[in-house]
Amino acid sequence: MKAIPVEERRRLGALLESRSQDQVMGDIAQFAQTELFRFAPPADGPAGPVRALVFNMERGVHLAEIGEFLERCPEARPFDVILANELDDGCVRSGGVHTAAALAERLGMDCAFGLEFIELVNEADPKGYHGNAVFSRWPIRDARVVRLPERYNWYFDRQRRIGGRLAVLAVLDMGGMSLGVGSIHLENRTDGAGREAQLRAVLDAAEEMFGDMPAVLGGDLNTNTFDGRDKDAIQSIAADRLLQRRCLEQVKEYEPCLPLAERYGWRIVPEGLNGPLPTRRKPLPGGGHLDLRLDWLLVRGMEPAACRNISTCREEWPFAALGSALAAFGGRELSDHNALWAECERHG
Repeated sequence: MKAIPVEERRRLGALLESRSQDQVMGDIAQFAQTELFRFAPPADGPAGPVRALVFNMERGVHLAEIGEFLERCPEARPFDVILANELDDGCVRSGGVHTAAALAERLGMDCAFGLEFIELVNEADPKGYHGNAVFSRWPIRDARVVRLPERYNWYFDRQRRIGGRLAVLAVLDMGGMSLGVGSIHLENRTDGAGREAQLRAVLDAAEEMFGDMPAVLGGDLNTNTFDGRDKDAIQSIAADRLLQRRCLEQVKEYEPCLPLAERYGWRIVPEGLNGPLPTRRKPLPGGGHLDLRLDWLLVRGMEPAACRNISTCREEWPFAALGSALAAFGGRELSDHNALWAECERHG
């Protein structure tokens, strides 16, 4: 995507003082674009099961280590599709590179990228772009972005940015079979009703684009069971084991987007397979963290056969080779999210 000069970024951001987010975004062509990178080989005949990986990569700041993690972690492999959230393009914090394009080239996968936000805080950013991506070992035949109803204006947040949540949908050519896939990122700074409205927009778009083909959607659905801005709620949950069950065992009772997906005919994964699988470690002000279930797969026209949660914490890397980027990594975790892997069998 073409960069926007910093002076123009500054001007566009200032418009949000008097205009709506949708109005300002409508003047920025990049928000409607779906960027494609093609590194996958041609499909070599009908495929077997689909192995999908959901991974919030926390801006791709540790890109070399994430690439090595995906290549070497036995629990993450094999994967056919990666449904990824939070990848930078042209941000100082992640080395100024297009993290999705670089990762696609490293893994030899096709990639479709959609722009979620233009970051405004660091004017040294060459682009300041941040978004979501679909990676596929099969060729991507078609792709589009789906912009979600606004439930929070990030321009007035301390992170200060233009844009809003989105999904990236793609149709894959699996060699004699089409597969619909999508990477979704729902809003954390809203309540369950806000996320339900956003997921409805994704599911309606998937119905239109995929028709009756089998499909796998996934990503960070931010199913907090509370508004992510509500510090009192977070502290109350952290102090009460019974309330913590709401975050792990009773998410579907409190987050209406999950029952909505079921009403649309989608199977929720890992619900019913491996039990509660926490995927997010939310830091607490006094130290420690709160385990949350935020990352999910939604499957239609296929049967989920296996599922596992993959830690991104350093102490869980016995596979890191001596002298490798992972072995030299000095941080605690590659991402504040774990990855989620599932194998799905095709019907028939």
